[in-house]
Amino acid sequence: VREPIAPDARRAQAAAAARPLVAVVVVGETVRWANWGLGGYQRQTTPGLAARGAVELGPALACGTSTEISVPCLFSDLDRAHFDLAAARRRESALHLLERVGVHTVWRDNQTGCKGVCDGLASERIAAGDDPALCSDAGCLDGALLHDLEGLLASTPRDLVLVLHPIGNHGPAYFRRYPTTFEHYRPACGSNELGDCTRDSIVNAYDNAVRYTDQVLSDLIDRLQRQRSHDAVLLYVSDHGESLGERGLWLHGVPNFLAPEVQTRVPFTLWLGEGFQARSGIEPRCLAERLAGTLSHDNLFHSLLGLFEVQTRLYQPSLDLFRACRSAVADSGHVAARQA
Repeated sequence: VREPIAPDARRAQAAAAARPLVAVVVVGETVRWANWGLGGYQRQTTPGLAARGAVELGPALACGTSTEISVPCLFSDLDRAHFDLAAARRRESALHLLERVGVHTVWRDNQTGCKGVCDGLASERIAAGDDPALCSDAGCLDGALLHDLEGLLASTPRDLVLVLHPIGNHGPAYFRRYPTTFEHYRPACGSNELGDCTRDSIVNAYDNAVRYTDQVLSDLIDRLQRQRSHDAVLLYVSDHGESLGERGLWLHGVPNFLAPEVQTRVPFTLWLGEGFQARSGIEPRCLAERLAGTLSHDNLFHSLLGLFEVQTRLYQPSLDLFRACRSAVADSGHVAARQA
């Protein structure tokens, strides 16, 4: 039994919207800031996101250097400076809180599970039968996470948080994380044994996997734009980074106090649908100007509460990604009213 958090939580009485809101949260796997195209990497590994107007707010500071720590921390009210995994396992997550106040939550997994974040809530595990073209006995590529997305939205006529948990860039078999058609950078290491490959070929395989993540996110945005049942927001944040040979280190999992920046600095990317922009008045340009480079995993919990207008003493406005731009919209409205 999990300890309830925010027993005072309730949703504000907002003006009725024509459509419910869906926030799609994609918890990236092992994608580091240093190789993220939107972050200024020398290779454009995120051309699809750039073409669709996604806003990059990173680098963000990760809670930890492993999925086991970072995923529970992302959805916890315990901030990264005071995060304790045992305590988090005894407490409700942001998803439990949102479900309690009327926002439906669904976790879709192509990984090793939600680490307790979605216990007792609706969850789905991607299986080979969901998309045979993207799945095999070795598992599914992340594109399968988008299976019947439109059907899920159409069957949920209320506010929704959909969490997608991809396999992403999980190593050392980076070459298994993308179809062969995504081998943009060659030669790419095609072995689980990194010692069998040159560093350049390992980086090529890693970057190919980032390019495939970009394609999955781009396809997701296209689907969100085409559907008509919900206004939509997409938040992408990686759980932790990765060492690719710097200082003789590979993979991840180094304790925080020793971890190099490539393991702790991650992308934090937003895309706002036109319906959400119209109802909120928030523009991507405002977010980029006010927030770039000031984030950590702590922002996700409070931003989700802010998105769905959940009022509770736990909510910290300073950590809500959207708060500053909501205030800017309100201020401009007050100025216009005074001028009128």
